Amino acid sequence: MIELDAQQQAARTWFESLRDRLCGAFEGIEREAGSDAAFVRTAWERPDESGSPGGGGVRSQMNGRVFEKVGVNVSTVGGSFSPEFAGSIFGADPDNPGFFATGISLVAHMANPHVPAVHMNLRFLTTRKRWFGGGADLNPATPNDEDTEAFHARLRAACAAHDPTFYPRFSKWAEEYFYLPHRGVDRGVGGIFYDHLECHEPGEGATFEQNFAFTQAVGEALLEIFPAIVRRRMHTPFDEADLERLLEFRGRYVEFNLLYDRGTLFGLKTGGNIDAILMSLPPLARWK
Repeated sequence: MIELDAQQQAARTWFESLRDRLCGAFEGIEREAGSDAAFVRTAWERPDESGSPGGGGVRSQMNGRVFEKVGVNVSTVGGSFSPEFAGSIFGADPDNPGFFATGISLVAHMANPHVPAVHMNLRFLTTRKRWFGGGADLNPATPNDEDTEAFHARLRAACAAHDPTFYPRFSKWAEEYFYLPHRGVDRGVGGIFYDHLECHEPGEGATFEQNFAFTQAVGEALLEIFPAIVRRRMHTPFDEADLERLLEFRGRYVEFNLLYDRGTLFGLKTGGNIDAILMSLPPLARWK
């Protein structure tokens, strides 16, 4: 096991708590649909390049009647970046490649085309600097204005409670980030995305406690709003045309995650568990 300081342990503990509550909420929805589907948890360990313990995580996945495939993963890893990768990470460089990272990643692909897929990632990293990053975004194959507005309203409220500039900044960042330039289309209907929310000493800028509280607010917002959207749409009738649109949309989701997603790249470059990294991919997709 890698050693954690008080801040690192606090972040890890809360990410694991959020995972447990998300899994419980999603299993509850499956019960409402008459399904006994449950999350299967698979632990994994990561050896550092030096051969010393590099942490690990738990991959939690469920395949159900409502949630065709949903993963809620928590990882806590540390060690040293490779020299060529260290220069691309905030606060690290080839001469100072040490790092620690803990975070939660959620991706849900839904069986009903009228229920949007969702993605959330929240993380705390330590290099020579300490910072939080993450966000959440909604990915409907068949967009619904009511769902889009409710999702953004809940994230807007989470941001406003901490900094009135957060939602305008982070929603625009999400719009720019979750975009497929090779197709000229958005991946979904947006949300928020933030990174390098640096933690300072008191009086020098936002502290660990302030940035952690905001990150917690984002997680709590997702836990509140997404199950409500699922329940609103899970019984909506659909036809073959709806399914075709869903499968084509999922193809675009795959393209983004394999070509542009920062979390996928980080996991692959730091020796993460391949199955946990790629759990974000849908079980079925289609390209014309």
